[in-house]
This record gives sequence, structure tokens and C-alpha cells, in this order.
Amino acid sequence: MISRSLLRQLPARVVTGAYVLHSGLGKRNADEDTAGQLHGWAASTYPVLGKLDARRFTRLLAAGEIATGAALLAPFVPAAVAGAALAGFAGALLGLYAKTPGMRQEGSIWPTEQGMGLAKDVWMLGIGLSLVLDDVTRE
Repeated sequence: MISRSLLRQLPARVVTGAYVLHSGLGKRNADEDTAGQLHGWAASTYPVLGKLDARRFTRLLAAGEIATGAALLAPFVPAAVAGAALAGFAGALLGLYAKTPGMRQEGSIWPTEQGMGLAKDVWMLGIGLSLVLDDVTRE
């Protein structure tokens, strides 16, 4: 029997999990130019990533997205675990949004047209945190 809490979480887990899994699968075989762009952008915000080769970074990013998407889709993975993984991933993306010049309107948290693609990841953060809270406050 499916628990009520899993039924409550199912729409968010399936939609978000499928999206993140698809994103990761798309990066698995990224060409050199794409890997370089992804790596350069991430390393400019998170300098420690600059130590990685662009191809290796992209493979690790893809693996992380695939693992996060699969965790969300797998009903046996506790919501707190899947939600924490999603919240961590979304938080890193929002760090790119916050620290990359041109993503936000001057002196504001609101996105520019260029920042809209990353600003939307705030929804993934909210979904991840909701899954964690739902699991840890379950009665």
C-alpha cells in the first residue's frame, strides 16, 4: 500500500525528478565546447571547480543530476534524502545566479532576461525543502 505522505509528494517528486534526470542524461556525452562552457561558468562562481578538467567536471555534474533525479523518482528513497539532494543542487544553481554578473537587476534579487533561466531554480529549492520538511514532520 502506498502511504499518504508518498501520495502527497508524488507529483513534485515525479515532475522534478524527471526534469533533473533528463538534464543529467543530456550532459553525459557533452561535447568539448559544451563541457568547457559549463565548467568555465561553474568555476567562475566556485573557484575550487577550476582544478577539475572540463570533461571530468561535466561527467560529475551529469552523474550528480542523474543520481538526484533517480532519488526523486525512486519511491523507496526517503523524501528527506531526495529533498536534501534536490535542495543542495538547486542551492548551487542559485549560487551561480547570485554571483554571476548580469543575472540580476542592479541592486535587486529580481532576474534580468539572462538570469531568468537560473532564477527559476528557486522552485526546485522550494520543492526540495518541502520534501525534507514533509518527511521530518510526519506524524
